[in-house]
Amino acid sequence: MLPVPLPVEILPVAAPWFDLAGLAVFAASGALAAAKRGQTFVTLVFFGLITGVGGGTVRDLLIGAPVFWVHDARAASVCLGVALLIWVTPERWWKGDALGWFDAVGLAAYAVYGAAKALGYGVPPVPAALMGVMTACVGGIIRDVLAGEPSILMRPELYVTAAALAAASYVGLVLLGVPLSWAAVIAASAGFTLRAAAIRFHLALPAYGGRR
Repeated sequence: MLPVPLPVEILPVAAPWFDLAGLAVFAASGALAAAKRGQTFVTLVFFGLITGVGGGTVRDLLIGAPVFWVHDARAASVCLGVALLIWVTPERWWKGDALGWFDAVGLAAYAVYGAAKALGYGVPPVPAALMGVMTACVGGIIRDVLAGEPSILMRPELYVTAAALAAASYVGLVLLGVPLSWAAVIAASAGFTLRAAAIRFHLALPAYGGRR
């Protein structure tokens, strides 16, 4: 059965930029994870690719869409370009919190794009919002597992919550009839603001306290 074509009107005009922004930032985080461990250029490219496209791949498989990066050479090219940039630049460029702030942008953008694409394929609102969260977070989970780091799911900081806010806000605003471009900007801004506050003020959800 052929996949249902994506209705253009369900996506905001800036959707391709949201997609590329999230892809580039997550690819950078993956390539950096390999670079910090002194790996080869091939490993940097692999980490960048799997981190950049991981969430979108799972999303597309679940909603019955063609896997985006298999049919669009730009995705793999962005991952390769980001890995090359990190390979040829000094390590001091990538220290500090700079990547964390870029990651916050990518997280919010990818969450909105994933939710929008799911809606376009006829996914109901609640699963569509969850597809946005998956799009934004699965690549980072794969990266952490491959790098032997604690998964983002196991950290108390507001990360997945920020993605959920962005995705749910977009779906809710669309259902309320807000123009798609405005809905995307507002939702992405909300997700970014929450993630930025978490970075700046070390905000975290309360841990489970039921153990005795």
